[in-house]
Amino acid sequence: MGSSSTEDVAGEVVVVTGAAQGIGRAVALEFAARGAKVAVVDLQAEAARAVVTEIEAAGGTAIAVGCDVADHESVNAAAADIAERLGTIGVLVSNAGVTRPAMIRKMTYEQWHQVVDVHLNASFYWLKAVVEGMIERGRGRMIFTSSSTAQNGSIGQVNYAAAKSGILGLVRTAARELGRYNILVNAVAPAAVTDMTRKVLTDPKFGADPSRTILGRYAEPEELAPTYVFLAGEASSLITGQIISVDGGGMFVR
Repeated sequence: MGSSSTEDVAGEVVVVTGAAQGIGRAVALEFAARGAKVAVVDLQAEAARAVVTEIEAAGGTAIAVGCDVADHESVNAAAADIAERLGTIGVLVSNAGVTRPAMIRKMTYEQWHQVVDVHLNASFYWLKAVVEGMIERGRGRMIFTSSSTAQNGSIGQVNYAAAKSGILGLVRTAARELGRYNILVNAVAPAAVTDMTRKVLTDPKFGADPSRTILGRYAEPEELAPTYVFLAGEASSLITGQIISVDGGGMFVR
């Protein structure tokens, strides 16, 4: 493998969850363009198949896998299916997400659990599902999507901020435990990249202004995708337990 090129992900089996749209779709397309074999995982199986069609039309290799990431049995079944069809999973991108915004006094228990289940619990389920194969192989890369909200908080999103903060603890602990097996674990922390998060953060009743960044604009999903590919390759072989903010400098102006 070349030490300075993201082309060294060629041939890797890459799982991307929440890959039917937004950041996940952009990441799946980027890995496929670099020669990886991509499992496009999403609750919306038809939408996942559309992404696979797009990848295949460009000459890439991908499969669509329907999965409820909030259900550990569904995750285990999906991981086994992927390994059987593509080979040992070498890269995990745990990215699936939902928002259920409400002020603390109005947030329901259901809204809390839905967000924590899809973000935090699902991240642990996927980690568990792929870790043994990575240990046996002697190499692995795990990349989780956190958020600038984990570091700053966000009015109306106590569930989302707590779940994304939990991912940071998961990443740092997993990095410590798994480093001895040459498994690197990191997180990417974007800000207001997708329609899902922008709708929440630009809602006047929550009083946030995510456009306040050094660059003065939102990011697009395609701008984040190369960071995920970088963290999966050999050029990042000394990077683990890190939270990479890709937010136009938003962390500095909040």
